[in-house]
Amino acid sequence: MKKVLFATTALVATAGVAAADVTFGGYGRFGVLYNDTAAGDSTDVTSRFRLQIDATAESDAGVVFGARARIQQNNSDEQQSINEGPDNVLGTADDFAENAGPAGTGINGVRFFARTGGFEVGVGNIFGALESMPGQYPIDLGLTGLGYDYTAFDGNGDAYSSGGNGAAGSNGVEVMYSAGDLSVHVSASDVNDRVAGYVAYTWSGWTFAVGGQDSDDAGDTEFTATAGGSFGIADVTLAFADNGTNGDRVVLAGRFDVGAATDVEVYVADQDGAGNDTGYGVDFNHDLGGGVSLRGGVAHRFNGDDRADMGVRFNF
Repeated sequence: MKKVLFATTALVATAGVAAADVTFGGYGRFGVLYNDTAAGDSTDVTSRFRLQIDATAESDAGVVFGARARIQQNNSDEQQSINEGPDNVLGTADDFAENAGPAGTGINGVRFFARTGGFEVGVGNIFGALESMPGQYPIDLGLTGLGYDYTAFDGNGDAYSSGGNGAAGSNGVEVMYSAGDLSVHVSASDVNDRVAGYVAYTWSGWTFAVGGQDSDDAGDTEFTATAGGSFGIADVTLAFADNGTNGDRVVLAGRFDVGAATDVEVYVADQDGAGNDTGYGVDFNHDLGGGVSLRGGVAHRFNGDDRADMGVRFNF
């Protein structure tokens, strides 16, 4: 991520501001995506461009105020529905849909926040507690995520939306606190009257987290727990979630280094419910240097579909 600091003259003109800056970063990815479904199979070109803008200003009292926005475009010849991960980590997945043709073009809803010490309060297009909980996205499979069946929490909760055209996400409120090895996150929105939270603690290199959610929708996640850390040559995560009427899901995922610049990720997952299958997948990530990587993977999904992709991603 590259940092752009406004000229000193601009800062002087802003009375009472101790420090202010705007940071630009993001990524691009392009490649091919293969789907094999009951309706047939297809191979399509897929791509995404994301520009993230983070702006902050610090008051004389030391409180940091800020905002995050994204400009994004997805292109694919095929309809996809993918929930892509924790947006407070730049470069991981995050969105709700890639529609046929150019999709999501434009700026999304903005997340505003105020932070001091270990406390942060966010409003607007919030991250969401369960979406941000450690262990929910233990890997980032292939180029596109390949359906994200390796996420125990199945996306039925508040989450930061990167979709363009002013997609506001949940437009909620959240409070985060961290102190040493302890972290706590509580979020709420009017979407299904959701209130969610998690508590996480890191001990001896392992992170344990438990989270819960109250909602008017019986299909929203109710409880989830994760444990992750290093085990010999691999980083492993075990996760469980009670996803209401969508059934329980258990996921075991791992990441292995197979060379100085290459790692392999694998997962196996099981979900209750009629018509659900065991899901599993494997991928590789090869670092080409300079923020560029070659990625590809294959996954067998809960619904019986098979998906594979390969391409290049570059961070900037």
